[in-house]
Amino acid sequence: MEERIDVLSPSFRANPYPHYAAMRTSSPVCQVDPGGMWAVSRWDDVLFVLKNPALFSSQGFKAVMEPPWIGYNPLVHSMLALDPPAHTRLRGLVTRAFGGGTTRRLAPKVERLAEELAGKLVGEVDFVEGFATPLPAFVIGEILGLDPSLHVFFKRWADDISSIAPEPESAAHVVQVRTAIADLSGYLREVVAARRRAPADDTVSDLIHAEVDGHSLTEEEILDFLVLLLLAGLETTTHLLGNTMILLAAQPALWDRLRGDPALAAPFVEEMLRYDGPSHALPRIATAEVTIAGVTIPAGSLVLALVASANRDERRHADPDRFDIDRNAQGNLQFGHGIHTCVGALLARMEARIALEVLTRRFRRVELGAGEIRYNRTIAIRGPVVLPVRFS
Repeated sequence: MEERIDVLSPSFRANPYPHYAAMRTSSPVCQVDPGGMWAVSRWDDVLFVLKNPALFSSQGFKAVMEPPWIGYNPLVHSMLALDPPAHTRLRGLVTRAFGGGTTRRLAPKVERLAEELAGKLVGEVDFVEGFATPLPAFVIGEILGLDPSLHVFFKRWADDISSIAPEPESAAHVVQVRTAIADLSGYLREVVAARRRAPADDTVSDLIHAEVDGHSLTEEEILDFLVLLLLAGLETTTHLLGNTMILLAAQPALWDRLRGDPALAAPFVEEMLRYDGPSHALPRIATAEVTIAGVTIPAGSLVLALVASANRDERRHADPDRFDIDRNAQGNLQFGHGIHTCVGALLARMEARIALEVLTRRFRRVELGAGEIRYNRTIAIRGPVVLPVRFS
């Protein structure tokens, strides 16, 4: 590729897949902007990066999401950006909170809320605001035992923190993001203090009383952990639901199939995760000089494992740019791989499946509205932040 791609440009954010295809064909390992990061785009190469945490450190998240202008970002001090053995010790603490038992317990509540939200989708509405945000906000609030009246703030905090890039958009953006971090951190500190006074049956109380190698978690470790659970549980599912509605508006025959056979919701979600899932790039730091696909990446370089590109690799899937609900898409890299496989994968699948079942049962069709679709501006995940639609 002769011209370096800017992965944060509006045109790239609107549709990165042709760029990914060009990378896989001619430059499977290449530098991209901002900052000359090394992008790895083919399935086998992305899998190599994710399977070798000693060679590709998760501290890449810190390099991407804690630039000098931001100060302290609790998200990148969580297990998201940790390597073994620290990551191994902390990961076990959330297995219970995000396991199958929690998913089964929450499913009936999620369906009731989805029905309630769907009943309000009248006329042209912003699907992100009206459905795709409040549904996962409720789920993560239930798991963490957070005040339901504050769910409205979760998405704003998540959007602001997720918008962190190597360079701020403006002076106002700097203030906005720093304020979001301070507000979210302050709120979660109050939650932790309240649970210390009066423990409850929730994840916050579990973290307070948990021990790792005989030691309790510090206040900062608990805070960092909660920020990760809140943001990761909200942003990814919100964008998955938004991307799904864009696809279904463009392919009404798929809506008809789902409406006629609700059992197709589960395989639809798997193919959607492969075809246009929210996770696009997992940043890593090369701990030593390494050669991939004949290209040498210097030690200390920031590497982007492009999981969204890998999921459309022609070497992995036939006709990868075609959405095929009958395709066996299990094994895609949307939830990562190995030690950093997403602990919330079961929950995200459940939320998306129930949302599809409820919406296709209630409505005959979804169409894009007249307003503009606006996408987020962040390196790791991609999805609409404003999505005008009309259900009929």
